[in-house]
Amino acid sequence: MVKQLADAADRAILRTLVSDPTATGVEISERTGLARNTVRTRLQRYETALLSFEHRLAPSFLGFPLRAFVTATVVQRELDSVASALASIPEVLEVSGVAGGADLIILIVARDTDDLYRVAGAMLDIPGVVRTETGLVMRELVPYRAAQLLETDEPAR
Repeated sequence: MVKQLADAADRAILRTLVSDPTATGVEISERTGLARNTVRTRLQRYETALLSFEHRLAPSFLGFPLRAFVTATVVQRELDSVASALASIPEVLEVSGVAGGADLIILIVARDTDDLYRVAGAMLDIPGVVRTETGLVMRELVPYRAAQLLETDEPAR
């Protein structure tokens, strides 16, 4: 989790990168009016704030067109071992601990419905997983986005 919040200079740099991800430090400096050293320092700092290139890979391009969200109820004292076991399944893209009716929300991908069945079974085979419920993504209505947050007011510090 990032501890430092983006300020006006960060937002200007990030807006430039959203519109042109391949912009060089010099180009960013020219477009934002910030000093090149400021841009360079900020870009280095973003290593902990920006998502990895891996987040840009579309699983469908890699042969995994199906996506599903799985909620799981687990034995609480086995949560860490369940998370480790889930991480060992390549089709598990993300696992989040949540409050509410389930303990985990798991984003998975699959090649087809038979593959989805296999992945779901692999999750159920993990010791500590009590039950799961799978929701197949039929259509993405709002894709992942965060650029609009650059236009919100800066939070008070």
